[in-house]
Amino acid sequence: MSSSTQESMSFREGVDRMVDRATLAIGLSPDTAKVIQACNAVIQLKFPVKVRGKVEVFTGWWAVHSAHRLPSKGGLRFAPTVNQDEIEGLAALMSYKCAIADIPFGGAKGGLLINPSAYAEDELREITRRYTLELARKGFLNPATNVPAPDLGTSSREMVWIADTYKTLFPEDVNQDACVTGKPINRGGVPGRMEATGKGVQYALQEFFRHPDEVEKAGLTDGLSKQRVVIQGLGKVGYHTAKFLCEEDNVQVIAIIEHDGVVVNEDGLSVHDLRQYLAETGGIKGFPGGSYSENGEEALEMECDILIPAALESQIHAGNAMRIQAKLILEAANGPVTYPADEILRHRGIIILPDIYVNAGGVTVSYFEWTRNLSHMRFGRLQRGYDELRGKNYLVALEQLTGQQVSDRQRKGIVRGASELDLIRSGLDDTMRMAFQDIREVMKNNPKINDYRTAAFAIGIAKIAQSYYDLGLAEAPDQEGR
Repeated sequence: MSSSTQESMSFREGVDRMVDRATLAIGLSPDTAKVIQACNAVIQLKFPVKVRGKVEVFTGWWAVHSAHRLPSKGGLRFAPTVNQDEIEGLAALMSYKCAIADIPFGGAKGGLLINPSAYAEDELREITRRYTLELARKGFLNPATNVPAPDLGTSSREMVWIADTYKTLFPEDVNQDACVTGKPINRGGVPGRMEATGKGVQYALQEFFRHPDEVEKAGLTDGLSKQRVVIQGLGKVGYHTAKFLCEEDNVQVIAIIEHDGVVVNEDGLSVHDLRQYLAETGGIKGFPGGSYSENGEEALEMECDILIPAALESQIHAGNAMRIQAKLILEAANGPVTYPADEILRHRGIIILPDIYVNAGGVTVSYFEWTRNLSHMRFGRLQRGYDELRGKNYLVALEQLTGQQVSDRQRKGIVRGASELDLIRSGLDDTMRMAFQDIREVMKNNPKINDYRTAAFAIGIAKIAQSYYDLGLAEAPDQEGR
């Protein structure tokens, strides 16, 4: 099959090919594989909104790939390139992502075909409210069944509009705050949600570097702080990934790719300054902290240690996969590497940590927010004071036994109880660490699996399959695994 023929496959088809590879590796029956791959429900919405004295008809979708666990969870994107195939593919990725991270959600995805920058805020609010109304009327918005979150082109602002519309429609629902996640803190959100995906990427990379054998396989030397990184995209995910890696791990981000080109500085870029420049000017051209080139796509092929595509899907494809020089690719975006490109990179020995693991931080903290909304109580409220009291008692005993006084700084550290952000980040770190170790274990125990993507899909597929076996919706294998 030629590269041009391969790249003609749709995004959803590419996801299905990756799933096929994993189902073959674990010996899943074809019938069960069909059940798992099928998208359970897709709704297309067409609704009119009067904008600037003229009626416009907007098109949106909501896809539920799997409802083996409820609610079905997925991001809601507003973009001029949204289409049903993309939404179905992203919904499928969410199913596997939740299973890998042990999040008890099914997978879903929503999209609205719109260019958000072409509308004023009040216009966008009216469009979002109408989209919400259509979803709710048809039963595709509810804390127990379908829960959106921010994605490309949306933020906590849109989530507030959706939540407020839902509350107007269902004022008697005591769990109404849980109808969406990614809300501002003062409207039922949790600290750390905005940067959760980027923080999860950092935790994934930190865990990778805790395993010297895996680092050696990737051809990397020294620790994480010695790595040279190229990042594509300085949005919510790319910015926070770059920020945390630079500030906490002393990584050198040598290039950042944006919509209008790339800025390069071999000594390391100031991520904060570049983000501020981008916000002020709308682009990165002219940024004084590095050299600019308008050809951002070629920068994906730069010589570097780690490449982090954190923008859109299908950025690394059959046309450029042979020229990628990174030793390790972290898929912070959804589907940034096409199936044909993945095949090429695997055969070249380039290690890829896949999107269904790497960017699971967002849905993980969304899960924490959802459970917090259902409990109607912030995390740590019952235990923080107790932990502080226990710390004080421990400190008094320590000082009495040693006859020495600890410093004020040490005292604060020992006595301080965990904040809500501490607890959320602890849970996120644990999720990313355990998921990586599970993926690594699969690679060790199954001789047919030698890459992270196939191993990750194998975990997700096996967990979803078990749910269907338990429900009697698929035939379970016998005890020998046949």
